[in-house]
Amino acid sequence: MQTTYLSSKPRYEILDGLRGVAAVLVVAFHLLETYSGGLTSQLINHGYLAVDFFFVLSGFVIGYAYDDRWDRMGIGTFFKRRLIRLHPMLVLGTLFGLLLFYFTDGHPDFARIADVPVWLAVVVCLVCLTLLPLPTGLDIRGWGEMNPLNGPTWSLFWEYLANIAYALFIRRFSRKALAVFVACSALLTLTLCFDIDLFGFLATRSAARNTVVGGWSLTPDQLQIGLTRLLYPFFCGLLISRLWNAGAGRRFSVRGGFWWCALALVVLFSVPRVGGDDTSSYWMNGLYEAFCILLAFPLLVAVGAASSTRGATTAINKFLGDLSYPLYVTHFPLVYWQMSWAATHKHLPLATHMFVSISVFLLAVAVAYASLRLYDEPVRVWLRRKLFGR
Repeated sequence: MQTTYLSSKPRYEILDGLRGVAAVLVVAFHLLETYSGGLTSQLINHGYLAVDFFFVLSGFVIGYAYDDRWDRMGIGTFFKRRLIRLHPMLVLGTLFGLLLFYFTDGHPDFARIADVPVWLAVVVCLVCLTLLPLPTGLDIRGWGEMNPLNGPTWSLFWEYLANIAYALFIRRFSRKALAVFVACSALLTLTLCFDIDLFGFLATRSAARNTVVGGWSLTPDQLQIGLTRLLYPFFCGLLISRLWNAGAGRRFSVRGGFWWCALALVVLFSVPRVGGDDTSSYWMNGLYEAFCILLAFPLLVAVGAASSTRGATTAINKFLGDLSYPLYVTHFPLVYWQMSWAATHKHLPLATHMFVSISVFLLAVAVAYASLRLYDEPVRVWLRRKLFGR
């Protein structure tokens, strides 16, 4: 079996940069969500679609990085490489969530925190370090999350499953077979966006109807939503990478591609709830989200992969790309704290709340950058040496 470490391929700088832009928007979305009136009125209203965009990016990168390496690489080597890339920051993000857990009990939704013994929080942390999803009976925060110490890691659970499926069988699909699989997955996306309850699990959705919101709990409805959100975006990204490997990406390029794509992401995520609060118009929002997931996000990835950068734009893309994963996986424990602080300081003026939110945003960026330089990069180097030698 292949045991040497295959060197990484040259990166698509724009795709790295777009991942960073999406991560920054996710942090802003979560901080602003504290002050929203719910799904129909929150600011950066469709910021949750960043997860679906991340899946498209991940599928593209996996195909680009590994599709042509299976003659020199076994399944074990693939899994080790993916663990080296993803798991160190998952561990740090979960431990960071444990560190801040008892400082986030001021929010009414987190009332049970005060009654959680330390030993139970530690046990939950140890389970979450493996990325095994917690059943709702072990939810020590009150939101039903797979990881109640660091909620957004639910998307990594699905990312891991996609990597396993790719390595075990989907990598063997021809382009035609993959295209058929992606088309079938698109139908699943449409059923979720238009609230077609195929399996009888979605009846309890109310304000989340005609959205793709969900996927973070170990319940039938949330598992259906999470799987649906994963399949089309991830494997559509894989299909695009194969088309690019066949030469399709050399047929066009967009001048200033990063800036146009970044602007498009900001606009797509910031569009208010389409149809507003009128329940008879919820289908309009489903149509919008289907458009984003099925067409807009794959197009942005395609344009980003076909375009190039130069000068300062290349440096910006590299910085954003390096920061993106640490920022995504460490910011939410700070958001838990911000939510709790806001709930117990409602009497303070708006300017104070704005100052605290901006400060938390900057702190999240600083924590992510420090995690990258002081922990993630050195640990990944050490793991490569331990698992692959020199």
